[in-house]
Amino acid sequence: MITKGDKNKARLKRHLRVRKKINGTTARPRLSVFRSSKHMYAQLIDDVNGVTIAAASTLDKELVEAIGNGGNVEAAKKVGEAIATRAKAKGVTEVVFDRGGYLYHGRIQALADAAREAGLEF
Repeated sequence: MITKGDKNKARLKRHLRVRKKINGTTARPRLSVFRSSKHMYAQLIDDVNGVTIAAASTLDKELVEAIGNGGNVEAAKKVGEAIATRAKAKGVTEVVFDRGGYLYHGRIQALADAAREAGLEF
């Protein structure tokens, strides 16, 4: 039987394997995604300087009223739109997508597609 801890360990191994290959720069930051059972989080990270440029999540005040339940595909779309608008406000149009070891499916795909539609290129 596979437990939740085993699934998370496997995800973390995948995440570390992916992080060896991708790196965020000032010109092209890393769009990092974290998914919990109740919420979605996205950050734009400049790995060279070690700073977070912008962030969005289902816990943000302006998104909480519009979303309700943060653990579904619709919430992920809203977070994707929010991170894209915040990135464009900071002058970022191109990013490197870091799916965080999650499969590119469901909420992760919805967030990525919404960010692309809102103007981010990756």
